[in-house]
Amino acid sequence: MITFNCCQIDLLKLFHGGFSTGHGFLREPNSIRSYAALACIAIQSNQNDQFGGQSINAFDYAMAEGVRKSFKRVIRDEVKRACEFCNVQAAGEIDFNVCTYSEGNNPVAVENLTQVVGSAELAEKIYKQACADVEEETHQAMEALIHNFNTLHSRAGAQVPFSSINYGMDTSTEGRLVIREVLNAIDAGLGNGETPIFPISVFQLKSGVNYNVDDPNYDLFRQACKVSAKRLFPNFVNIDAPYNLQYYKAGDYNSCVATIN
Repeated sequence: MITFNCCQIDLLKLFHGGFSTGHGFLREPNSIRSYAALACIAIQSNQNDQFGGQSINAFDYAMAEGVRKSFKRVIRDEVKRACEFCNVQAAGEIDFNVCTYSEGNNPVAVENLTQVVGSAELAEKIYKQACADVEEETHQAMEALIHNFNTLHSRAGAQVPFSSINYGMDTSTEGRLVIREVLNAIDAGLGNGETPIFPISVFQLKSGVNYNVDDPNYDLFRQACKVSAKRLFPNFVNIDAPYNLQYYKAGDYNSCVATIN
């Protein structure tokens, strides 16, 4: 008869090794689509055991891990397809320490793929196509996530779960892709263009990360402002506020203040 009111969910901690909803055990996800889907399942399952809101505290960091896993799969698939189409025998292994997703050209990744397929021209085409593939997959995953959050049933049955996601601090190429695409999904709206009410989106502002013109995620802050002007979300939380800043530790996503609304 005792239940929780509000809580925050660390998806990275939850997903590693899989988790149980009480009705079945879910394996650790291996793609950005699965990461997004299980984020919704975690919110809905937890909503059935509590009342009040729930927040995902480091949404971009968690989803970025799913992008990395998806990229490994799509780059393998593109290499296989290219070799079959061009009648080329692959030599060596893809080095995923250097062959990672990039928003632009990645000469080191192309060089590694050249060693695998034997042609710099083919390697460049493979890499560009793999990046395009994972961008499209992330776009679809974030669009599905926004739609799912606005259609899930809560325990009360009369409304969807009260949910929030916090993001903006991950400066990795994978994290930036997630932030960009979740903002695009909020901007696009639901099926008839309606503004999605949930999840409440919270953009975390921090000097050195996204607040100043020369910060790595400043372009995403500008995008967030444009989306907020149109859709009312995201909201913004100032990590540099004195009360919040005292808890901040660079490189520790759990030290970034996250909110429910």
